[in-house]
Amino acid sequence: MKAFRLDELEAERAANEGAYLQFLRERNMSVGLYALNAGEHDPQQPHRQDEVYFVVSGRASVTVGTETTQVARGSVVYVPAGVPHKFHHITEDLRVLVVFSPPEA
Repeated sequence: MKAFRLDELEAERAANEGAYLQFLRERNMSVGLYALNAGEHDPQQPHRQDEVYFVVSGRASVTVGTETTQVARGSVVYVPAGVPHKFHHITEDLRVLVVFSPPEA
């Protein structure tokens, strides 16, 4: 079994001074913690993998392709491979679990 605590993952991510921490990589998927603070710009480019975002905390808007919605704690968003997407109008520090399938390169 592999088990993780969000507070420990957040501390590790912050210690590495990066917005993203991949903490699980398996044959068919990878999982990471993505962090953007209020007012920050999301530099993401489209990925070659399908993604699922689960918002752990914070508030923002997200645009996937031509569709935009607001997200907050508990929101789940699917992003197909190759589709442009960005978080924006981040009004509260955003922490998001990201699942890539297949694993992120």
